[in-house]
Amino acid sequence: MKFWDASALAPLHAREPRTADLQALARSDEGIVVWWGTVVECASALARMRRHQSLTDAEYAKALEALVLTSSGWRPVTPSQDLRYDAMRFVRLHPLSAADAFQLAAALHWAQRRPGGLEFVCLDARLRQAAAIEGFTILPANG
Repeated sequence: MKFWDASALAPLHAREPRTADLQALARSDEGIVVWWGTVVECASALARMRRHQSLTDAEYAKALEALVLTSSGWRPVTPSQDLRYDAMRFVRLHPLSAADAFQLAAALHWAQRRPGGLEFVCLDARLRQAAAIEGFTILPANG
């Protein structure tokens, strides 16, 4: 089981340079763990691709349908007061957006505050660095 950030999940639904690598990782994962809001972040990424015309209307519709289908099998970490406090701490300690701080806080809660040996799948450079500092093993290795 691995924790997945939206930056690594969106390419599973729309062809990008890292799609094949991430699909292989997803196939080998017995349970994708995510932050509760990740599906919205992925939908936002797909909409941005559509606005920038890297997806046609048909590709966007197909990707969004696949996202809805696959996200039903994800294991979300739900919001809590402790998670919010950790996210607030992470925006102070690391150069992260609020959404990325929630991602990292959710991963830490999934890890029961012991991230050593647990894997965090992410393509975002700042979030990868913060997750590594917090003790997670970062995938893909060549980020």
